[in-house]
Amino acid sequence: MTIVETTDLAACHALRRTVFIEEQNVPEAEEMDDLDGDAVHLLATDAEDRPVATARLLVKDDIGKIGRVCVLADQRGTGMGAALMRVAIDALAARGVRQVRLGSQTHAMGFYEKLGFVAEGPVYDDAGIPHRDMALDLK
Repeated sequence: MTIVETTDLAACHALRRTVFIEEQNVPEAEEMDDLDGDAVHLLATDAEDRPVATARLLVKDDIGKIGRVCVLADQRGTGMGAALMRVAIDALAARGVRQVRLGSQTHAMGFYEKLGFVAEGPVYDDAGIPHRDMALDLK
């Protein structure tokens, strides 16, 4: 398994299409936005060099946001998602952020809590899926 920063947006978009649009029925217009050009993209590949997970990182001042985190169904429960998140957090820390934020689907909050994120604010709807904001202080 490798996780690297990538410019291969086609691979990242293909993963996001599979997980968000096809599996979770997120409308394509909501999934594909205009922020990809300003983001750092992470791509995880398996031992056969097959893309299996991705995440998108945005930085504004000293706040980093991790979004569009997705792992193919056959890789869930393998530690791939946690490894991807650790690389994402490290990449943001290297860029000087003091806090990492994300919007978690409510069913995934326990996953992020194990990585040190703390829930904030109310549950809200994003693309028909309940979410809650979470934050991790780095400094």
